[in-house]
Order: sequence, then structure tokens, then C-alpha cells
Amino acid sequence: MQTKLILSVISTFWFIVVSQAQEISKGNVFIKNAHVITITNGLLEHTDVLVENGIISKIGSGLKEPKGVPVIDASGQFLMPGIIDAHSHLALEVINEASSPITAEVKMEDVIDPFDVGIYRALAGGTTVSHAMHGSANAIGGQNITLKHRYGTRDPDQLIMKEAPRTIKFALGENPIRVHGRGKNLQPRSRMGVEAVIRNGFEEALQYKADWEDWNASDKGKEKQQIPPVYNSRLETLVDILEGEIIIHCHSYRADEIYMLIKVCQEYGIDKIVFSHVNEGFKVAPELAKYTMGASVFADWWAYKFEVYYSTAYNAAILTKNGVVTSINSDSDELIRHLYHEAAKTQRYGGLTDDEALALITINPAKQLGIDKLVGSIEEGKQADLVLFDMHPLSIYAIPQMTWVDGVKYFDREKDASDQRIKVNPEETLEPIFLHTEHHNCMRDVDFYFTGFGRNLFGHSH
Repeated sequence: MQTKLILSVISTFWFIVVSQAQEISKGNVFIKNAHVITITNGLLEHTDVLVENGIISKIGSGLKEPKGVPVIDASGQFLMPGIIDAHSHLALEVINEASSPITAEVKMEDVIDPFDVGIYRALAGGTTVSHAMHGSANAIGGQNITLKHRYGTRDPDQLIMKEAPRTIKFALGENPIRVHGRGKNLQPRSRMGVEAVIRNGFEEALQYKADWEDWNASDKGKEKQQIPPVYNSRLETLVDILEGEIIIHCHSYRADEIYMLIKVCQEYGIDKIVFSHVNEGFKVAPELAKYTMGASVFADWWAYKFEVYYSTAYNAAILTKNGVVTSINSDSDELIRHLYHEAAKTQRYGGLTDDEALALITINPAKQLGIDKLVGSIEEGKQADLVLFDMHPLSIYAIPQMTWVDGVKYFDREKDASDQRIKVNPEETLEPIFLHTEHHNCMRDVDFYFTGFGRNLFGHSH
């Protein structure tokens, strides 16, 4: 009896410890006398912001300092919402399940690396949320996950923004064609084939849905002679896309393919789609504005492969002026550290206002991820993801000073240790190594499927 009591006490103790360990940290802070860039309500000069339990509770001038709450004197400095990256591969170990043109069943949440020091470096650049995406090897890739940069945890679940809607990666153009067409002699081998793969996947999902509806509608009061359909997680995911439960984020470059997928989505009743990269988006800006949730673009990347030669640094400004919900993304663990500089380029190329430029890295990507009711602007009731700059963030000289996620300070330029790694990775290289076939993160882990490079691995000629 005594042994059972001891075991019960131990069990209860560990349950409490584990429960506490899994609880997301939420902080309190009082930031006073800052120039507050709200994004949705203009610039508020010499303004205080009170954060309680991870939520922005009060915004105003001359607020009374609360007792027991850390106070930050931000006189002369600029406070803005945490930066949001709508297209990232940060904190992911493997990003391409390149075994099939459709791999909707795989989930990026299963391969999150909480030890990735890139999370901290993103915080040092003011980025508090990133959209961790599957790669672009497949016409329909895996399911993405939205991350909050709560660096320091050893639990991957602590990084997941639980409130964020589900999203999935699609890809058009050269990448799925090279991997599956030229790499494995499978469909798609052409741009037409990419469309066919997507259509075939949707049609198979509709048949799968109909089979289950027939089964569920049959008389359950009697013995069933019929065998139920076989559960298929890939098709379940495609059904969820068709029913509007998952937002598509589609890797794209050329205008003809962007327009093609818009038409395919219209045909299947899908309106939750965001196009990523979208280098030729300026050619179909009215269609993007009318039929999609927006476009997430590079500020000025192009010409790193043939299908992105027709590009312009005015892309983001043209899309914005045409009513497209536009964001600027990184697709890079390096670029994620200075997205505020990328936003500033739209003032040089397109003359966007301060609010328009900063919306590209705050409220607009929040809208594209379905989290704009929670983050992306400084408003009472929103989650306290904040970054404090020493000067206006669109200045080339601006440097982030502090970054908060849910009111918890995760970066402090003055107080943080010089080495913020949680653990040392003995396999980490000092210099970045890139495949000669690709120069961005979307195509990591697929070198074997590139015909020339794959042959060269085994000593054969190109």
C-alpha cells in the first residue's frame, strides 16, 4: 500500500513537471515613450505599450508604470510588430520528400529542429514568426507549419503556433519537372504535366471523398456487406484542400503558370491560395488581387535560373498598387535576418510609403498565413510579438535592439551572450555549401535526382 502511494506521488509530480515544461511562456513588459509603428493605425510618437500575460493590453501616452513589470525606456527608439516571414525553411532538418510528384501526407512539424541557432539569428533581425515550408521538388508537396521563434526550448512543439491554420506547399515550373521528369522519367516532364499532376490528384481526392460518403451513408443498423474504403492520408489532405481547410502556398515564377493554377483552383472551388516568389506576378496583378490571398515575393532576386530571368525589382510595388496582398519573403536563413532592409527596397523601387513597405513584412504575411487577427500589427488584444529598433526600421542604419515573442524577451543586443547556440553541431560547416544546380533553400535534399549531378556522384560523365 505504501509503495503504491509513493508511486502515485511520483507519478503526480512528474505529470506536474511535464505539464509545466509544455506550457508556453508568456511575459509582461512596459515599453514607454517609444515611436510606435502600429502598421494599421499609423505612427504614434512618444507612446507607451503595456504587455500583460503575452498580450498587448494598453497603448497610449503617459500610461502609469505597473508595479512588478519590467520597464523599457524606449525614448527616441522605434517599436514595431515582430517581422513575419511567409516563406522560410528555418529550423527544418529535411524539406523535400522527393519520392513522388504528390506527397501531401508528410508534415514539416515532424522535423522541426529547436536547436537551430538560425532561430536566434532571425530574432536578432526582428523576425518573430516564420512559415516553415516543404521544398519545391513536388507539384504537391508536404504540409507546412507556422513557427513562433521561442528560442531556447528543447521541445519542437513549443515553436509551433497552434492557432495558425494548416497550409501546404505546391510548386510549378522547373523544379518538379527536373526532379520527376528528367530525374526519374516520371510525370511531370513538362509544365503541362505539372497541371495534370495537380488535376489528377484533385480528381482522385474527389473520388476518395465520394467513396467515404457512400460508406457513411449506408445503413449502419444492418450488417454491412461492403468493405470500407482504405484510409489514405495523402488523399485525406487533398480533400481538406478542396474543402477549404488548408491554405495552398505555391512556389511559382512565370505568369502563364500562375494564371493556370488560378483557373484550376477556380474550377475546383478553391480560393485559399498564396503564390510564393511570383517573379512575373506583375503581369497578372489584377487576377492575383481578385482570386487569391496574395503574393509573397522576393525584393530583388532573379536570374539564378532560366525561368526567373523576366523579373523586376518593382514587382512588390506594382502588386501592392493593384490591390494584391503582398509580402516579401526570405527563402533563406541569412535573408530572414534583415527583411526590414528588403522591405525598404520597395521605396527605392516603387516609392511605397512607410506603412506600405512595412506591411510587406508584418500584417500582409500575417494575412497570407491566416494569423492577422493575432499578430502583424500593434493593437490592443493582439499577441505581443514586438521588435525595438534604435532608429526607423526602413533606415539602412537601423539595428534591432530587443525582440519579444508573446511578451517574453528572446533577444537583447546589449545583454545576450556572444554565442547563443543551444548545442554545438559538430557537422556544421563554417562556410555555406550550395549545390551547383540550385541557389536557394527550396531545393535542398534533392541532389540525387538532378541527372547530371547524380551521375557525377558515381563517377560517370555528365
